Amino acid sequence: MALVPKNIKSLVPYKAGRPLEDVVREFGLERVVKLASNENPWGPSPLALDAARDSLVGVHRYPDPASRKLREELIARFKVRDENVITGNGSESIMAAIMRTFLLSGDEVLSAKDTFIGFRVLANACGRTLHWVPMKEYRYDLEAMGEAINEYTKVIYIANPDNPTGSYVTVDEFDAFMTKVPPRVLVILDEAYFEFARHLPDYPDSMHYRYDNVITLRTFSKAHGLAGLRAGYGFAHHELIENLNKVRLPFEPSVPAQAAALAALHDEEHLKKTIENNTEGMRMLRAGLEGLGIRTLPSAANFLSLEFEDEKRAATLSDELQRRGVIVRYLDWFGWPTMIRVTVGLPEENEFFLETISKL
Repeated sequence: MALVPKNIKSLVPYKAGRPLEDVVREFGLERVVKLASNENPWGPSPLALDAARDSLVGVHRYPDPASRKLREELIARFKVRDENVITGNGSESIMAAIMRTFLLSGDEVLSAKDTFIGFRVLANACGRTLHWVPMKEYRYDLEAMGEAINEYTKVIYIANPDNPTGSYVTVDEFDAFMTKVPPRVLVILDEAYFEFARHLPDYPDSMHYRYDNVITLRTFSKAHGLAGLRAGYGFAHHELIENLNKVRLPFEPSVPAQAAALAALHDEEHLKKTIENNTEGMRMLRAGLEGLGIRTLPSAANFLSLEFEDEKRAATLSDELQRRGVIVRYLDWFGWPTMIRVTVGLPEENEFFLETISKL
């Protein structure tokens, strides 16, 4: 159809992880665990659930377009100014607004090859020239990315930690990279898994930086367990935020999402339990998989990526695990056809996964 641009015609839509109910129905299983989408296995904070329920009496009204209460908490917690904060339907919504706001004809986008698939879909949809720099040992090659910057580069994307590899950029690497980035280039720092990595001594928490051309994106979908409500936020120079607010959709996040996100920030115990479970679960999974002779990549997030000798083995194992009630993520579509990604689950879910994969 002539109305559809070529870049959209050729675009492959995002393929989400398979719903648990579909697997139960197809294979007639009594027990199925979903370890495919990096969700919080503990679910949301009870405080967040209560706040979302209480907010439902007001859903006949549009949400506060400024997310005032949520933004006030973010401002106090991260010691930023009102004009430095933006909210949205998850960090990807803000990411989409960034692409619409700052990219003009002739501008180019730069990132690592086979990084977060959500950004790749957005980048491919924008119709601009894209430069994907190969990763080096499953990590962002910031040195090569710095060398790839040219006069047309406008947006650079860095997921830290990265999905699906779980690797992260260090403080020294980020500092060295930023010396090569001109002020006219916008750097998106996607810190969706920030809560799982912030304890690492060489992890560059972007709130310790105040680069005028860096925007931090974070989400309530992972550590806070609000993936189904869609709430995210960003921090940046006031001029960037001011112009993003002109382009972003006016009524997001939703009423329940704003209420739940605000309450989630106040439940430190739930977040602490989530992080502790992830640390212990990661240790359990890694030890069990290494005992089976399966290679796992180092991860600073809430998932592990497993690497196999060939595509066929990875694909077959993913299918067979699903048939036995364990939903994992085969990473062929992500650009890693010899790998499978497994989310850290509850202790009993991790145990069920290890028992099942050991039989295979």
